[in-house]
Amino acid sequence: MPTQQVHTVDSSANERVALRKRPEAAAQARLTARDFLDRLHPSVDEQDAASVELVVSELVTNTVRHARGSRCSLQLQARADSIVIAVSDADRRPPHERSPDMSDGTGGFGWPMVRHLARSVTVTAGPSGKTIQATLPRSSARSSE
Repeated sequence: MPTQQVHTVDSSANERVALRKRPEAAAQARLTARDFLDRLHPSVDEQDAASVELVVSELVTNTVRHARGSRCSLQLQARADSIVIAVSDADRRPPHERSPDMSDGTGGFGWPMVRHLARSVTVTAGPSGKTIQATLPRSSARSSE
């Protein structure tokens, strides 16, 4: 008799971490994201996981480089069909797009890339700062069973 595998999405999976705004914050955020993704069932396919890590890295890097304050936070949430990334900081100023620097590589590529990879991006400013929320698609990894 064939068995039926039941996959449940851990829709309550949620993680939040506070980060000091230092250059190593982006690496710490990527590790946090990878650990979070590795614990999800069903697992997230590798391409979607790489996109999540890239967006996390870009948002935290932009916060470290451009936002006021000494701390930021990263929140990750798993939904059935998406992964929600939220990065908060103490600066109310929204991100702005600038022309990519093609000569000395000082940036300008991250914000357009975040908006391209995400299904949606929102910026919410409040009295204590802002939160940038990016929602990325989630595809389950296909098992070869």
